[in-house]
Amino acid sequence: MGTLYLVATPIGNLEDMSFRSIRILNEVDYIAAEDTRHTIKLLNHFEINKRMVSYHEHNRMEKGPEIIRDLQSGKDVALVSDAGTPAISDPGEDLVRLCHEHGVTVTSIPGPAALINALILSGKDTRRFAFEGFLSMNKKERRNRLEFLARETRTFILYEAPHKLKNTLNDLAKALGEDREITLTRELTKKFEEIQNMTLGQAVDYHKTHDPRGEYALVIKGLPESLVKDQEKVLYEALSLEDHMAHYIHQGKTKKEAIKLIAKDRDKPKREIYDYFIR
Repeated sequence: MGTLYLVATPIGNLEDMSFRSIRILNEVDYIAAEDTRHTIKLLNHFEINKRMVSYHEHNRMEKGPEIIRDLQSGKDVALVSDAGTPAISDPGEDLVRLCHEHGVTVTSIPGPAALINALILSGKDTRRFAFEGFLSMNKKERRNRLEFLARETRTFILYEAPHKLKNTLNDLAKALGEDREITLTRELTKKFEEIQNMTLGQAVDYHKTHDPRGEYALVIKGLPESLVKDQEKVLYEALSLEDHMAHYIHQGKTKKEAIKLIAKDRDKPKREIYDYFIR
């Protein structure tokens, strides 16, 4: 049985390539690359002469099982994305899942990840954070996700392409409010790396006169938990007690459990809610 190696590659600066990554790419039987035309430049720079196969979003269904068969036959395979750590916002996660399903060993060769670099450069809370990747282009899915993110209390990170950045900033400002803090990072580790801290409203105004360039990682401050609780209290108080009870019963709660939750939601004594339903 072979091993699948998830090999992180530089996100812009070739000096970030680790010695171990170079060794593994030299030692495996072949490399599965998101874009072989892109990866060949990396291999040539480090004088790595290794066979490559293409593995990407559009061929993963047919190519994944082929790679699994090679791994099961004893071949070692390295998986690389165009830049950064594979299996994050790319089809590598499907290949890793297949490996687990078929008992194939998977290991990672750690290295650059744009989301982590953006997070630590932002100055925002790093104790609790969420990675959202790219927002959906489907209008309904995008709207629903933005409504969810408007109540996210953790710092969260998005990726965005330059030609879509203005629309995304406008959508974020509408959903989260223009005063929400954001850090825009672009061209991380490259010559023209840039980190900008501002509000969403300021970001929208700035890009009315500045065209986005390069790939972006957006780091957005989470909503303070106190505000979430205040919003929930207003929402629940707008319900009748009967509707509030029905809300929890529909979730499978017992009446006793529901009364306890209703009292907590409304910041009321549990006895008061109990007495109401007894009457």
